[in-house]
Amino acid sequence: MRAEISFGKSLIGILFVGLAAAGCTTTPKPATAPAKTKTTQAQPKVTFNYTAKDRDCLKRAMYFESQHSDEDGYMAVGTVVMNRLTSGAYPPSICGVVAQEKQFAPGVMTREVKPQAEPELATAADAILLKGARHPAVKDAMFFHTDGLKFPYNNMHYVTVAGGNAFYEKRDSNGMLQTPPPLPSYEVAMNYVPGESMLPPQFEALIPSAVPVPLPAPDPMATASTAPMQITAPVTAPEPSIEPEPGIRIAIPTPRPAYDSVMLRGGMPMTGG
Repeated sequence: MRAEISFGKSLIGILFVGLAAAGCTTTPKPATAPAKTKTTQAQPKVTFNYTAKDRDCLKRAMYFESQHSDEDGYMAVGTVVMNRLTSGAYPPSICGVVAQEKQFAPGVMTREVKPQAEPELATAADAILLKGARHPAVKDAMFFHTDGLKFPYNNMHYVTVAGGNAFYEKRDSNGMLQTPPPLPSYEVAMNYVPGESMLPPQFEALIPSAVPVPLPAPDPMATASTAPMQITAPVTAPEPSIEPEPGIRIAIPTPRPAYDSVMLRGGMPMTGG
């Protein structure tokens, strides 16, 4: 009996070892493909051109509106200028924003900036234009007034005080901005354009009308406009008229077009107040 039990145990042990060996046998798994990395494409920035004149306009607004204060006041006013520029509701250039009628301090474009303020103004302007810096507390504000004044309007949402001014956003009763929001600085690229015309960009150049004035063919002979001027003694008697010899070409000056024969390219966009 014991021999049978022992044989049975041996048989069970052999079966168990065989099953265990079969279970431990593994087939090589195919190599897993590397996980795909999710690539994020950089969002293109909105580019605004500016000239040396625009930089000067920015400095003027910061200087005269911040009561000649300090860099904190300069940056606050400069942020308002950039908020207006990128909102789409104001002129599309810095000088256009600053020079807009009844928006910034009287004489902001003509008064003298003291030389002592130039270093700080230049630092603040370059921080805004070259580095995209903004005054963090100004947020989306596009309006300000002298600190301490009170107005009976309930849409003035104040955000900060800097440089003697109180800055505010216009919001409705639900807290929504009543003006188009400005672009955040990380979505804005400022492109310096040297040698550009100082005219505001909303004024297009004059171009010829649809019917151009015909120009004469080039003449190898010198004309009255190209010949050197000679000073002679005053003539007391009328000079006899000289008839040109046959075959000699006479240069006929081309009249300049009248002013009313030109027109503006497109229309001048209207800007909001």
